[in-house]
Amino acid sequence: MCTSTKPGLADRLTQDIRTLVNSPRPKAHTSIALYDRTTKTSCTYDADRQHDSASVVKVIVLGALLRQAQDEHRDLTGAERALATKMITRSDNDATTTLWRQLGLTRIRQFLHLAGMQRTVPDPDGYWGLTQINAADQLTLMALFTATNPVLNDDSRAYALDLLNQVIPSQRWGVPAGAPSGARVHMKNGWLQRTGGGWRVHSVGAFTGNGHNYGLVVLTSDHADMAAGVEAIENLARKIHADINQTATRTGLTLRSRHLPGTSDGSLVPESIR
Repeated sequence: MCTSTKPGLADRLTQDIRTLVNSPRPKAHTSIALYDRTTKTSCTYDADRQHDSASVVKVIVLGALLRQAQDEHRDLTGAERALATKMITRSDNDATTTLWRQLGLTRIRQFLHLAGMQRTVPDPDGYWGLTQINAADQLTLMALFTATNPVLNDDSRAYALDLLNQVIPSQRWGVPAGAPSGARVHMKNGWLQRTGGGWRVHSVGAFTGNGHNYGLVVLTSDHADMAAGVEAIENLARKIHADINQTATRTGLTLRSRHLPGTSDGSLVPESIR
């Protein structure tokens, strides 16, 4: 499950993750992927399981948009910047649909191929919130934003990280829980209720600055309600942050301190662009 060059860290993470994912949660499925560049630590748990993306697909849309601008040797237009800002920081669905239509499935698939996200599959009927994702590919995407690579240049990466750091407070639950107080948090969440299939509640993030450079992805499906999914993610996040950063002061974000929406993120928006 975990490997690390730091003595004792892999065993500690493995034990803590197993304890939490094996706690009684009828029907719920959890997938985890972690990589810490500082300690060369890697963890995966059911990381290849496919989940409905909900709004975390918006990070893919952002990456594809930035790559499109690079391929066309231009900066993002003012309109594109406005749409990307609304899409990431406020999880705006209309902005996402506009950008999804602009990009088209061919370009989105090209970006997924370039990024090495081979098992991420856009919905064939045009429902971008039903893109099939997995924790391993989502961690690959977050890693693109935090290290030099041939897919996204430095300006694109800096722009993406800045947007992912500006998510509005009401949507900053999930993997930031328990993060070291000196780290810069870049994150995106998704929350989607499926008829007869429970809640999909996801959180993806990267943590940089002050000696930190790691990514954490937790995808969950089939929870009875959104709060149960958020609680499961945050319990895992706190343990993982604590294990990696044993001497750091951590944020005190708690589920009880925030009002969670009682409805889905609205990501079941059809866009026929086949």
